[in-house]
Amino acid sequence: MLFNTLAYAKFFVVVFVLSWALARFRLAHILFLLGASFAFYAGWDARFLPLLLGSATIDYFLARIIENEPRPRARKAWLVITVVANLGILGFFKYADFGIATATSIAHALGFEISPRLLGLTLPIGISFFTFESMSYVIDVYRKEIRATRSYPRYLLFVAFFPHMVAGPIVRPRDMLPQLERGPLATSESASRGLFLVALGLVKKVVLADYLSTNLVNRVFDRPFEFSSLETLVAVYGFAAQIYCDFSGYTDIAIGCALLLGYELPDNFDRPYRSLDLREFWRRWHISLSSWLRDYLYISLGGSRGGFYRTCRNLMITMLLGGLWHGASWNFVIWGFLHGAALVVGRIWEKLRGRPRTSISPMGRVVRMLATFHFVCFAWIFFRAESFAKAMAVLRRLAEGSLHANNLAPTLLLAIAVGIGAQWLPVSLYRNLRDVFARLPAPAQACVLALVALALREAMSAKPVPFIYFQF
Repeated sequence: MLFNTLAYAKFFVVVFVLSWALARFRLAHILFLLGASFAFYAGWDARFLPLLLGSATIDYFLARIIENEPRPRARKAWLVITVVANLGILGFFKYADFGIATATSIAHALGFEISPRLLGLTLPIGISFFTFESMSYVIDVYRKEIRATRSYPRYLLFVAFFPHMVAGPIVRPRDMLPQLERGPLATSESASRGLFLVALGLVKKVVLADYLSTNLVNRVFDRPFEFSSLETLVAVYGFAAQIYCDFSGYTDIAIGCALLLGYELPDNFDRPYRSLDLREFWRRWHISLSSWLRDYLYISLGGSRGGFYRTCRNLMITMLLGGLWHGASWNFVIWGFLHGAALVVGRIWEKLRGRPRTSISPMGRVVRMLATFHFVCFAWIFFRAESFAKAMAVLRRLAEGSLHANNLAPTLLLAIAVGIGAQWLPVSLYRNLRDVFARLPAPAQACVLALVALALREAMSAKPVPFIYFQF
């Protein structure tokens, strides 16, 4: 059930009305939202509901066991069990066929003739997101940062809450569980903010991301040999705009829907393409994942403790695993390696340079920003390409230097300019637009939303385009 479909709009209206009708009855409200979330997930494939339920249930009971266990070694043993169970489920569905195919390729390279049969597993939608959320809950209980919840329905809703379940943002238990215990809260300001975010997210997705995907990016990355170097370069910029508008658009809709239901989800993007270096980029891009990897993987590996070389090692491991988290493909491993290597090079440069500069000239800021943006775009080629061969074909096409631009319509260039360039607009402009919308009377807000809906209908392709991060 895609956010950018009429089916979801009807579903959400029903959930909105009934959830607020039940808001005073705390348990009924939780159970209703839980049932709605399960129905939302079952709209994709009901066969995987037991997987979602089973994974969350295991972590719920193991967290309670860990909290009540006084012996440190026993607590750690239970933690290992939950981590192995979560990563085992994730690894089986996401990487079993990848592992078989990789082992087969290595065997063939060594001269062994084997032909194992792939399992042909269907990847449960959102498994990476709800696995990380559930696992972080147990880890936080183990670290004694939160208390294990006694409410099984509230815990299930924390994991399965439909706005964020499929593609994030990855919600921390310390942020969501207290809200579920407190109950929904809503004001006219938060409701207006929710409507504004939903409208903004749909515009990002339908008007910008889907248009770039259908009319440029997919065509160039599928058949790069049919396009010039200039057109291929513009398509790389186009994908940078597409993936940002697609994923941040999803996040806007998710946060907006949660606000309308009385709950607050964390921000997930903060104008990432204006970053001065990759460390800043990862503080601004997919914030909930990068902070999760920092807190639960990088720090667990030792973080910045243990010396410079261990810090570099931990950075590389974190980014490699972060790349592999995105999918069972060597392209994602390469993408993670590129970011990890660049972060390590940045650390080495800082060490050689000594004390960091206290100020950067305007020209220096522009140069660093452009260098960071173009490195990110270069790495996006491996992220987007279906295979390593396709990625190399795109790179070869870029190197040829051909300049004809027959396939570059002005509207495509405008969409890229808006998708990327809007990140340099002042934050105050966005806030002012949001506040102006919030101050409008309800009939005026309805008129604005109706105009947005008409624009979306005109811009929408014949078939709704899935969100990019649904595949992860």
